[in-house]
Amino acid sequence: MKKFAVAIAAAGLLSLGACHNRTPEGANVENQGDMIADNLNNAADNMSDMADNSSNAMSKDAMQNAADNLHQAASNVTDDAAAQADNVDTAVKGKK
Repeated sequence: MKKFAVAIAAAGLLSLGACHNRTPEGANVENQGDMIADNLNNAADNMSDMADNSSNAMSKDAMQNAADNLHQAASNVTDDAAAQADNVDTAVKGKK
């Protein structure tokens, strides 16, 4: 269920991102952030799967917490990349 929610959220963000007029430079910054966030989300999913397969309750909790932290880090990367892309767009458009 958690993976489904992440997929729905990602699809929603992609549709919002398509509405934004980015310069090529800004789009590059945002795309790099999205790729890093995707990698973090994949690592979080793997960690969550490992937690599901663990028979040790303490290890399971620790792995699930790590997975949650990775998902939050991915969200932060996406937000920061969008903000940096806005800054790049402003700088590039100011030079034209």
